[in-house]
Amino acid sequence: MLSVSDVVVYYGRVRVLDGISLQVSPGRIFTLIGANGVGKTTTLRTISGLVRPTTGAISFAGAPLTKLSPAQVVRLGIAHCPEGRRLFPNLTVFQNLRLGAYSRGKDPGVDADIDTVYGRFPILKNRSNQQAGTLSGGEQQMLAMGRALMAKPKLLLLDEPSLGLAPAMVKEIFAIIADINKQGTSILLVEQNAKMALKIADYGYVMERGRIALEGPAAELAENDEVRRVYFGAG
Repeated sequence: MLSVSDVVVYYGRVRVLDGISLQVSPGRIFTLIGANGVGKTTTLRTISGLVRPTTGAISFAGAPLTKLSPAQVVRLGIAHCPEGRRLFPNLTVFQNLRLGAYSRGKDPGVDADIDTVYGRFPILKNRSNQQAGTLSGGEQQMLAMGRALMAKPKLLLLDEPSLGLAPAMVKEIFAIIADINKQGTSILLVEQNAKMALKIADYGYVMERGRIALEGPAAELAENDEVRRVYFGAG
C-alpha cells in the first residue's frame, strides 16, 4: 500500500532523514518507534506532503507522492493525525469534524460519517457544540482522530496519540486504534510508548539517526533484548 524508499530530508543543512525505507501493507498496523529527535515525525510529515524529500521515492497504491501537495495526498486516501493534535481550538467539536471532511467537497455522506464518529467517540457527541480548546487532553485526542477519519482514509498516520495522557486514557486510545484498524483502515503509528505500540502492531520499525536500524514482526521486536533494554527499561 505505502512504500518509502531511500528518502533523504534536510532541514537547512541538517540531514534529518538519511535514506529511510519502509512499507505498510493493507489492513495492518505498522509502528515506527525510536528516541526523540530521530526523524519519526519528519517521516510522517514527508509522507503526507508537508515536507519535501531531497531524494528518494514515496508511493501509495502505486501512485508517486513526492511532488503532490498535502491536499492531493489526502484525496488519494492518506490522513495525518499530527503530534499535538493541532485542532482549531476556537471552533466547536462539530466544526472541527466538518473540516476533516473538507477534501470531500459536497459529499452527501459527510453528515452520516459524523454520526459514525460520534458512535465511536460518544463523549464527542456530548461535546458537539463545545469549543475544541476547552476539551480534556483525552477528548482532544479523540477529536483529532475523529477529524482525520472524516477524510475516509485508507491509511491513517498517527503521530504520538498517547502523548500527555493519563495511563487509563492511553489504554482507551490504543483500544480505539486497534478497533479503527479492525474496521479496515491501515495505520502507520509513531509512538513513544514502544511497549503499547508493539503490542497492537503487526510489524515494527526501530528508527535511529534518520534511518531504520531494526525491523520485524512486532511480537519479535517486543522480545528483542536490545529493544527491551532501550525502550522497555528491561534487561
